[in-house]
Amino acid sequence: MTLLLLGPVTDPQGLQSIFYPGKSVIYPQHSKLTDKEKTNICYLSFPDSNSGCLGDTQFCFRFRQSSGRRVSLHCLLDHYDKDLPVYLKKDPAYFYGYVYFRQVRDKSLKRGYFQKSLVLISKLPYIHFFHTVLKQIAPEYFEKSEPYLEAACNDVDRWPAPVPGKTLHLPIMGVVMKVRIPTCHDKPGTTQIAQLTQQADTHISVILPTVHEVDLFRCFCPVFLHSQMLWELVLLGEPLVVMAPSPSESSETVLALVNCISPLKYFSDFRPYFTIHDSEFKEYTTRTQAPPSVILGVTNPFFAKTLQHWPHIIRIGDLKPAGEIPKQVKVKKLKNLKTLDSKPGVYTSYKPYLNRDEEIIKQLQKGVQQKRPSEAQSVILRRYFLELTQSFIIPLERYVASLMPLQKSISPWKSPPQLRQFLPEEFMKTLEKTGPQLTSRIKGDWIGLYRHFLKSPNFDGWFKTRRKEMTQKLEALHLEALCEEDLLLWTQKHTEVETVDLVLKLKNKLLQADRERLPVKPDTMEKLRTHIDAIILALPEDLQGILLKTGMT
Repeated sequence: MTLLLLGPVTDPQGLQSIFYPGKSVIYPQHSKLTDKEKTNICYLSFPDSNSGCLGDTQFCFRFRQSSGRRVSLHCLLDHYDKDLPVYLKKDPAYFYGYVYFRQVRDKSLKRGYFQKSLVLISKLPYIHFFHTVLKQIAPEYFEKSEPYLEAACNDVDRWPAPVPGKTLHLPIMGVVMKVRIPTCHDKPGTTQIAQLTQQADTHISVILPTVHEVDLFRCFCPVFLHSQMLWELVLLGEPLVVMAPSPSESSETVLALVNCISPLKYFSDFRPYFTIHDSEFKEYTTRTQAPPSVILGVTNPFFAKTLQHWPHIIRIGDLKPAGEIPKQVKVKKLKNLKTLDSKPGVYTSYKPYLNRDEEIIKQLQKGVQQKRPSEAQSVILRRYFLELTQSFIIPLERYVASLMPLQKSISPWKSPPQLRQFLPEEFMKTLEKTGPQLTSRIKGDWIGLYRHFLKSPNFDGWFKTRRKEMTQKLEALHLEALCEEDLLLWTQKHTEVETVDLVLKLKNKLLQADRERLPVKPDTMEKLRTHIDAIILALPEDLQGILLKTGMT
């Protein structure tokens, strides 16, 4: 699973000696981290001193990969990336860090506390899965030290490849976890984890219903009256800060915000836990330019002053355990936010484009009154966000599909046709008859929301992804059109130079199809290889020898 297990990370104040032998252990030992990455991991692996996290705490962070880093074992994941939903694909520029932190009083230690973090570094955004892994190994590791960690890594080494859509059985220190990684072919909003079978699964200890989702309602609970407004802010890629009392609350809330526009991917940067020591601190807190499109989760009181100029700030208190409902926060003016001690609230002057959906609020409030489990409330809220996002994105999908050239315009003897240009005003005209009003009961300024979205990083990322998929589809259709032609007959009517040129072009097509994993029919590649071989064998022997050595056949 391309894991780096790093731990224990000692107190951040001992930064100079943090990665010296005896101070930390890294598994696997061949894993390479740059000095900049080590520094970031060090500071992000501990709560700020004001957080007061006693006992065991779990949280997540995300940090930028150092520039110039050589491609390493992460390329092994590329093979599986193509079958993942877009929001679960690895981001080549970022790592995720999953932390299990323990702080307990210990008078025998100089500082009076035992403080250690076990940190798991991965390219994969499988939040729930990796938190579960750490929960299985960290408590024992703190008691039994390094040999236990090495044994856990040996278990991980024997895990099968992370194939999307396949049910995986993953042993870890006497426990077997049963998980299924979603695929891009799954129906959005469904969870397809195989259930326990009566006899075959007697050895299963833990079944994970999801690898990546967080407890959505628990995170949105203090602000569910404003959940639709927050959905708009995330959709539009607006700069957003979550100020929380601990890394656990900040990371869960940031991840819930990013998750609320699923199945649309959030294409801007987001930091579930961000500190003043982060290498991007100056970049993200400067006042010389407008705040960037990013969601930051912070706990240090210093940020209340440093990020005063940001347009949207969510201040939350302690997240209550499942079943306990915190007081609903209000939308307040930014000028009222003076310090991190300010009352919880959503501090913004943003005016939502859409009218508030009172139905979902009544449904969730009823669930609170009836003490409906948090899991059930999360299902309701997730379905609501999903339907809202789909109502918004379907008109865009429909319009973008119309930019695709007709299949009859694809000629095997010409380059594949180009997609038509995306014209915002042309798209806006389609909304009158085929807009979100067909699938959503929510009223409001949908046109204004779309205009704002078309200028956002999320639209840019979404459209680039769709354009790439459609261009690859055109390339695949072009390949299939070539396969249906009698290429050998064509060569008989053309010169040797033209025939050699055709062979080289066909070989390049095969290489491109393999490299870009074009969505071609299974037999298309084999047909094309057969065509190439037949053409080469019809050429003089000297040319055959040269062409057989060139590229692949």
